[in-house]
Amino acid sequence: MNNQEFEIDLLKLAGVLWKKILVILLVALIGATVAFGYTFFFITPTYQATVSLYVNNSSFSVGASNFTISGAELSTGNRLVTTYIFVLRSRTTLEDVIAKAGLRYSAGGLSGMITATPVADTAAFNVTVTSTSPTEAELIANTIATVLPDRISEIVDGSSVRVVDYAIVPSARSSPSFTTNTLIGLAIGAVLAIGLIVLKFLIDERNDVVIHSADELRAMYPDITVLALIPDMRLSEKKGYYYSSYYAEGKKGGKVSNG
Repeated sequence: MNNQEFEIDLLKLAGVLWKKILVILLVALIGATVAFGYTFFFITPTYQATVSLYVNNSSFSVGASNFTISGAELSTGNRLVTTYIFVLRSRTTLEDVIAKAGLRYSAGGLSGMITATPVADTAAFNVTVTSTSPTEAELIANTIATVLPDRISEIVDGSSVRVVDYAIVPSARSSPSFTTNTLIGLAIGAVLAIGLIVLKFLIDERNDVVIHSADELRAMYPDITVLALIPDMRLSEKKGYYYSSYYAEGKKGGKVSNG
């Protein structure tokens, strides 16, 4: 197949897709509706509450090791923040949080709800709690802000952690996003419809060997004169030895005429 023939095929495929545009839009709309309904009825919404903490010390020691933080190192806070996040995720700290907040989670279960991330180019870090209850997320986050400084002071000598912002009860869900999921469903529906249409076009050998109408014949071979057409017996409305007359008159017991 040369380049010209390939270009003609692409144009023909584009024409097929355009003719099926309503089908594509319909399937895409169905996909969006299914995605929205699944998100609304089957996905439990989650909420996030965040507390911000600041590392406020220039030197500290862990056991027998002493560390001095220079101005450049303090601006990033990598060593201290990493250490404090490690303390936060320790089993003892999590059990203290569970006891103080009156929770029913295990230490491992609570750990999976907590995300701690350093703030870029600062000596601060955020602790985010994700829960299916907005009030529970706020309670856990603020309990961490109460428990963590004391736990750190017990482990890291000369440490000082201050709360920048306490958590508040989230007013909106963090996930799932109805808009995002609906758009994903819309895209999946459209891609699925287009894929099936293209697949049918590629495997349908009739596209190359069968002429479906006189107009298609004239379009494919404009230099050839159409001399005659064979009538479709099923669609003809004339009386005679045609499909419609046979069923219209023959089934009633009438005599089939020849016109």
